[in-house]
Amino acid sequence: MLSEQSAATVRATLPAVGASLGEITERFYSGMFAAHPELLRDLFNRGNQAVGTQRQALAGSIAAFATHLLDHPDRRPDAMLGRIAHKHASLGITPDQYAIVHEHLFAAIAGVLGEAVTPEVAAAWDEVYWLMANALIALEKRLHEERGGHRWRAWEVVERITETADVATFRLRPVDGGPVRAFRAGQYVSVRVALADGARQIRQYSLSGAPGPDERQFSVKRVREESAPDGEVSHHLHAQVRAGDVLELSEAYGDLVIDADTDTPLLLASAGIGVTPITAMLAHLAESGHRAPVTVVHGDRSPADHALRTDHEAFAAKLADATVHLWYEQDAPAGTRTGYVDLTPVPVVPGTRAYLCGPLPFMRAVREQLIAKGVAPADIHYEVFGPDLWLAKQD
Repeated sequence: MLSEQSAATVRATLPAVGASLGEITERFYSGMFAAHPELLRDLFNRGNQAVGTQRQALAGSIAAFATHLLDHPDRRPDAMLGRIAHKHASLGITPDQYAIVHEHLFAAIAGVLGEAVTPEVAAAWDEVYWLMANALIALEKRLHEERGGHRWRAWEVVERITETADVATFRLRPVDGGPVRAFRAGQYVSVRVALADGARQIRQYSLSGAPGPDERQFSVKRVREESAPDGEVSHHLHAQVRAGDVLELSEAYGDLVIDADTDTPLLLASAGIGVTPITAMLAHLAESGHRAPVTVVHGDRSPADHALRTDHEAFAAKLADATVHLWYEQDAPAGTRTGYVDLTPVPVVPGTRAYLCGPLPFMRAVREQLIAKGVAPADIHYEVFGPDLWLAKQD
């Protein structure tokens, strides 16, 4: 809980801080990477830094956390904190790194806001920061303890499957032959690779197969951007990694997991490469004998671009009560629709719990349509690939 004195100061200064967060976070990352270049080389996504999406996500999370403290002083925003904690835990973020962030973030705040940062203002925002940081440190510690601590484990690629022109699936087993910890359908792993320039970059990929006893499977879309750098790790995996190669993986993390009994109606909506965790969920539901209705929704550019399409449809067909609704922007075959996903004609069973994964505009649109159809906001869950911009200010 934020102290009364700090709450009053934060409330008075939030508009000014919020308006300057873009400049503050830009200066923060610049200063931190100058002092600690190893963080950019081996921890932070260099592509996200180049286009500014990580700055937007940080600004959005700080503003959202501060606003929540003011509006709901007796409740923590555990959903937001949990999502961040899972990502941090999978990356191996350590408590001492929060002190590094604090040092450079507050230097950036003082540098941008100048004399407006009085000792009282600095103390109030310091309290906000450490409330958020200490909550994350505690959550991440618990997540690590549940998985036996954070470590990078060597996994051998035993099979590589070409799904589409830009998506490949990698199946792996641990090099040490030891036991594999269970994961929940919908979770992801961090994958660390050594690049040509010596950097050891990390990316997170959803596990796209059903939880198995001795394997991991994830599917990677080769990132091609017109106005930004291509994805250096996705290109490395596509160009360099074949069966017999070894990758470093974290344990599985992520909070987009089905938390419902077999009698709960579900809606699983995806677009593009967002199909990966949804396919794993369908596999799990088929294996566990889910009885209630399951509505499967997916949108893609074309059937040829629909990664894991065979598995996606086959697992849905194994369910006791499932309907599949597909949209393609082009070359839509009979039984599917042309254009973007539109839930207007899709029946939604009362009491449905929804899980979404795909581009942010897609998820926002689907969420609005589901709420209009009577689905409770608390029953709509989502996963964002890359920096979570859901809370970032929208123009």
